[in-house]
Amino acid sequence: MKSILFLVFLSASSISWSQADSIRTAEVRATIDQLFEGMRSGDSTLVREVFHEDAKAYTTFKKDNAFHLYEGLIDDFVEAVGTPHDEVWDERISNIVIKIDDGLAQVWMDYSFYLCDEFSHTGVNCMLLVNVDDRWQIINLADTRRKN
Repeated sequence: MKSILFLVFLSASSISWSQADSIRTAEVRATIDQLFEGMRSGDSTLVREVFHEDAKAYTTFKKDNAFHLYEGLIDDFVEAVGTPHDEVWDERISNIVIKIDDGLAQVWMDYSFYLCDEFSHTGVNCMLLVNVDDRWQIINLADTRRKN
């Protein structure tokens, strides 16, 4: 009888943990989706909300057979999104992998960036998020960029 109760408890714990994990994954994904929706719609408020105030952004790219690192400012990116522009900034993401432990999440995804329907560049986004005040925020965004 005790072993049956233990198995019931263990099963209930697994289901509860699994549901909580699914909810957190959906919350992280919603943060990522908000970023790209803000970019597409040119809504700097949507974009600003997903970044922690101390967030950092980096891009790495290959030039002259060497890799280079560029550090960008989140505020400059947010301003650029909100500055009126004719083209729709459409960053299409795929192969999304979300890993979460407590209040820390890492998201890795492939992307292809289009200006309206014209291909611009591709690469990988790697984002680090923290849960602050029950809200997921990006604290680090790093990407690669290449034309093919």
